Amino acid sequence: MPCLNEAETLAFCVRQAVAALRDNNVAGEVVVADNGSTDGSQKIATDEGARVVNVPTRGYGAALIAGIEAARGKYILMADADASYHFEHLPRFLPKLDEGYDLVMGNRFSGTIEPGAMPPLHRYLGNPVLSSIGRIFFRIPVRDFHCGLRAFRRDPILALNLRTTGMEFASEMVVKSSLAGLRMTEVPTTLSPDGRSRPPHLRSWRDGWRHLRFLLLFSPRWLFLIPGVVTFFVGIILSLWLIPGPQTVGRWTFDVDTLTYALGLVLIGAHISVFAVSARVFGTQEGFLPPNPKFERIFNYINLEVGLLFGAVLLLAGLGILGYAIHIWHSAGFGNLSPQRMLRLTLPSATCFMLGVEAIFGSFFLSLLGMNRR
Repeated sequence: MPCLNEAETLAFCVRQAVAALRDNNVAGEVVVADNGSTDGSQKIATDEGARVVNVPTRGYGAALIAGIEAARGKYILMADADASYHFEHLPRFLPKLDEGYDLVMGNRFSGTIEPGAMPPLHRYLGNPVLSSIGRIFFRIPVRDFHCGLRAFRRDPILALNLRTTGMEFASEMVVKSSLAGLRMTEVPTTLSPDGRSRPPHLRSWRDGWRHLRFLLLFSPRWLFLIPGVVTFFVGIILSLWLIPGPQTVGRWTFDVDTLTYALGLVLIGAHISVFAVSARVFGTQEGFLPPNPKFERIFNYINLEVGLLFGAVLLLAGLGILGYAIHIWHSAGFGNLSPQRMLRLTLPSATCFMLGVEAIFGSFFLSLLGMNRR
């Protein structure tokens, strides 16, 4: 149990946990990871038979990480010390762990949410939206990402090297378990109203953003690659449509001004796509993203030399288009030309130059970033 000034409810929770172990003939202990309580929570915990672990680093995740490391059991059941979760649900989790699952999540939505236990903002927006994003990004077979009651095998979870110190720890455990290939499942559980008289530590918008930020940072594909590729090809299609001349659709005519923005989309898409590859390489190097064999095989075909060659081709294409533009200008005696006509040549030329430079220097950067990849 993570604990920060839980004197009102801690004794109830510890007694409930002790009874759950005793009534189900489970050899275990109750560990309270105290985050610097000043209301006597530590003494309450020890008086009720729990072992207290002092955690100087503040934060929900920091307390849980320290508690998991200090625990001596093969299996761990974690839950908040605010009397909102039911430790007597232990028998729902143990059979799943014995079946070989590494992480067993409680699901409040398939179980029971008692009146007043979950704010409408969390129930109908926060939890469903964030859990859906997590399932899409990481293909995780659980519906309730943020349930605070969950059980797991200690050693596989410790091997994940969990790092987040705040409320986003709940998402980190689920996401990293999925990326590591751990087996996960859910069991229905009950959520009761918070038993404390003071406000909860959770801050809806702040902690919701921290969860969303974590999900995005751990998915370079959704954060960078997909937006980058879509933006790039939308820009390419629009550019190819507009380069020959103005295009009219109904009452609207699209000319070089639209072409300018279309080529801008091409550049933006290329930049974001380079970020995607860089983020993937960096994440794998640092160990917070698992190696991806498909991604690694790409480097067998696309290496520094290929990137340099591709950049050189783009530079030559830009130079060729610029040469053609100068030829047209020469044919007109270097006099005045239609701005629209010249922009249809100079804008693609400049775009090719910029893409070529990015391809060359981006290839060097990725090569440097991935030097220790093997």
